[in-house]
Amino acid sequence: MRQFLRPIQQQWSASGMFYRLLDAVSIILGLYIAARWATWTETKHYLLAGTASMLIFGFIAELSGIYRSWRGVSAKREILSALFAWGVTLLLLTAIAFTIKPTELFSRFAIGLWFVVTPLLMVAGRTATRETLRITRLLGYNQRQFAIVGVNELAFQLAQNIEQSPQMGLRFAGFFDDRAEERTPEIPANLGQRVGNLDDLFAAARDGSIDRIYITFPMRAEERIRGVLSRLSDTTASVYLVPDFFVFELLHCRWTDILGLPVVSLFETPFYGIDGMAKRICDFILGSAAVLALAIPMAIIAVWIKTTSAGPIFFRQRRYGLDGREIRVWKFRTMSVCEDGPQAVQATKGDSRVTPVGAILRRTSLDELPQLFNVVEGTMSLVGPRPHPNALNEQYRTRVDGYMLRHKVKPGITGYAQVNGWRGETDTPEKMEKRIEYDLRYIRDWSLWLDVKILFKTVFVVFSQKNAY
Repeated sequence: MRQFLRPIQQQWSASGMFYRLLDAVSIILGLYIAARWATWTETKHYLLAGTASMLIFGFIAELSGIYRSWRGVSAKREILSALFAWGVTLLLLTAIAFTIKPTELFSRFAIGLWFVVTPLLMVAGRTATRETLRITRLLGYNQRQFAIVGVNELAFQLAQNIEQSPQMGLRFAGFFDDRAEERTPEIPANLGQRVGNLDDLFAAARDGSIDRIYITFPMRAEERIRGVLSRLSDTTASVYLVPDFFVFELLHCRWTDILGLPVVSLFETPFYGIDGMAKRICDFILGSAAVLALAIPMAIIAVWIKTTSAGPIFFRQRRYGLDGREIRVWKFRTMSVCEDGPQAVQATKGDSRVTPVGAILRRTSLDELPQLFNVVEGTMSLVGPRPHPNALNEQYRTRVDGYMLRHKVKPGITGYAQVNGWRGETDTPEKMEKRIEYDLRYIRDWSLWLDVKILFKTVFVVFSQKNAY
């Protein structure tokens, strides 16, 4: 049993060591350029600043995993991860500077220039490295011949992904399968062809003409997989098993281990590590800025509500937050009642409970502005699945597949469903299913850029006033 409990090896590859060195050089070179451009002061102070920044950046980089293998991952995502790590480093350096106040030891111009030059060097270094690898491999150097075992949809997706990642340096030999052709799906013309059966594969692996082999059999075909692995153990080919997890509705699948036992998450939040830090920092900064900018309009709305109808200014309703924990969501009161009971009665067109002022606030979504306080305190996000009343959650959690998975992230003031036409009343199961479909798509496809696009689209949705009553 012990042989199955070996830890997953996180190897310090040559490329990882190269990028660590590249970042260290970028930090020191950026500081040198900035200091030379400005007026030199005590050299030891700049060396101390450079050393501190390298240590902090190195810690953030290792914590966020930016030195892992980026094969098959877009250059934009790699670069954004490095830039965010540098951004966090700057925040920590600024906090240290406010504490010890070393302003008389450094040129402000030099420090500001350093903060700008260093990330430019990091981007340039990574871009040049990727381009060098791409050109080298396109010229036929440093390439590996690979084959795919199995003719199925997973195999087609794998072949397509590798084809779109020429920087991986892999040249496709073809598909291998023992099944008759009438039992396998037709191979798309642009993905290559079936070149033989498993005996042909084993022969090619033994004579060294194939370096890598990817097995795409379904997980239920355990005996077939064991048989292939047994025969491939007599070769020196590198063998990879590609599990068919796509048959499940995955929510940010990732590998981890428990005391050496490999496990894979099927339902997981995208906001772990550096992504979670980035999301929270953006929420706090933008949310705080919005509270300050909208303080006067919010005060005017509060007076307007108080002088036109009886009742409180704000309405705090119980909703499900992150991981299904109950939170209290702030809203301007728009109705003559403050219902928060076991029965969810959604607002409908012409609802008599809505006050005249409330109707205007609901059409323009101004009633949602107090939720900025939820964003600042951390119970909500600017962008995420809209929080439903608890009674509505209980009504639909057993009727819509994957409903509760929307609570793997914080609820948002605006969301992907809302900017795609699923805003307002969900008076039928079909409408709720479409909203949940877009909520889960948001979680699967999340990026900071997606949040930015949703925020911009929200402006147009609000002005269109569609489904808002």
